[in-house]
Amino acid sequence: MKEFTPMLFTTLKGYNGGKLVKDIVAGIIVAIIALPLSIALAIASGVGPEEGLYTAIIAGALISIFGGSKVQIAGPTAAFATIVAGVVAANGMEGLALATIVAGLLLVLMGIFKLGSLIKFIPYTITTGFTAGIAVTILIGQLKDFFGVSFGGKSPIEAPEKIAVFFENISTLNWWAVLVGAVSLLILILWPKLSKKIPASFIAVVVGAVMVMLLPESAGVQTIKSTFGELSSKLPSLNLPKMDLTLLRNVLPDAFTIAILAAIESLLSCVVADGMTGSKHRSNMELIAQGIGNVGSALFGGIPATGAIARTAANINNGGKTPISGVVHAIVLLLILVFLMPYAALIPMPTIAAILFQVAYNMSQWKPIVRLVKTAPKSDILVLALTFTLTVVFDLVVAIGVGIVFACILFMKRMSEETNVYSWKYEQDEDDSYKLADVPKEVRVFEISGPLFFGMTDRVANITTKEYTKCLIIRMRSVPSVDATALNALEELCDKCKAKGITVIFSHLNEQPMQSFKKAGFIQKLGEENFRPHIDDALEYAKSLCEKG
Repeated sequence: MKEFTPMLFTTLKGYNGGKLVKDIVAGIIVAIIALPLSIALAIASGVGPEEGLYTAIIAGALISIFGGSKVQIAGPTAAFATIVAGVVAANGMEGLALATIVAGLLLVLMGIFKLGSLIKFIPYTITTGFTAGIAVTILIGQLKDFFGVSFGGKSPIEAPEKIAVFFENISTLNWWAVLVGAVSLLILILWPKLSKKIPASFIAVVVGAVMVMLLPESAGVQTIKSTFGELSSKLPSLNLPKMDLTLLRNVLPDAFTIAILAAIESLLSCVVADGMTGSKHRSNMELIAQGIGNVGSALFGGIPATGAIARTAANINNGGKTPISGVVHAIVLLLILVFLMPYAALIPMPTIAAILFQVAYNMSQWKPIVRLVKTAPKSDILVLALTFTLTVVFDLVVAIGVGIVFACILFMKRMSEETNVYSWKYEQDEDDSYKLADVPKEVRVFEISGPLFFGMTDRVANITTKEYTKCLIIRMRSVPSVDATALNALEELCDKCKAKGITVIFSHLNEQPMQSFKKAGFIQKLGEENFRPHIDDALEYAKSLCEKG
């Protein structure tokens, strides 16, 4: 099936030397961009720099080989930083590996069962809220390194704790570290305006390292080496995590969050790439590839990975045509790991913090948030604010769970407001009797509009009869769907009417309600003759019943 064919196999048909050259050039440039980002995001995730490169190499290669996008570049991303840091702090690297493997298997199952299209049902307000919350969390987490503040041996995990400890130790601020961080941040902001051929992050890393080497030892600016020790140039090795049921239970909620977030991020990146290239990705194959990539990353000492929008866009802008560019990117990072890793140890921590500041700003979503606040309904703004606050104060697991539940409740409330049950109005004559054109007095007609589900079955109680009512017509031409709760409410109404000797007639059932009625045996119970295709037919049938007495 084409839907489950990796895009690499499709693009290799007609592949030529010209495309290969473009893929190689794009792959090298993306690798240069990915190097400092992978290291920075690994550090932000509470693991060592090597784990960031392992992730970019293993997951990056696997996702490019098996992926459903022509130009997707995968690796560690900022979205996972807070989740990973929390898992590592609570359950160690064993827990992280197990959570990532479970998440990978979930992603594979999501792809196999063709759930790629279901990701669109996660509200935009929730994705915007938790993305902005992650950005703020990352920024808070880097204040320590940017300002050279010493936490005195404390290792706070949650963002509020980090802020509290930061200000408790603000007296240890290192102005040399601030200088290095500020210069690095200025380079990140200004360099793209001067040149786009060499990534600004690479220039910032080089300049930052040179500055630290020129500063006196008493400056005390921390580097990757002074923080993490000597970096290993060893190739990633296979490491199977222990299968511990207690550990599995502990990390299962995080595994679900990683899987959902990886699916959202990767498919969003694919959509952006499609818009830039005019192509179309295979969403279910992409989910399977994301699963394979995450399992591979965990088995070789890496952290969760997903499609990275910034790196994917850089790949496209620099001429990447096929998944080969993603494989080249992974190979170049592997060569850097083996031959140049000792030099990466010289990167200053304030420079890493500056890079993550820019990452946080780019993912802060402040423009969409401003637009939403100006234009969105208050309920959507409430979901956005709730998700953002929970992400910063607690964690992403809580934020996504509560956000989705709250959004569903608000959606049901909104839908319930669209559902109405009303009676046809009868006009009063001079003799104080009521009549409706060509409708006998003994016939009452009610119309239902909107979906009927458990949130609004109380509306069925609005359907009432009179002492002289012989027939009750329920017109459902504007009801697209019913659920079991609504069906039960209608059945109870019919039972009450039957006890009073009133015949209930349904008019114009749409396809879904009709199928639900048939499946429940409701049509057989009530009689097929009491289900009419149109209101005119229902009225004529009701008249004939009234005339028979």
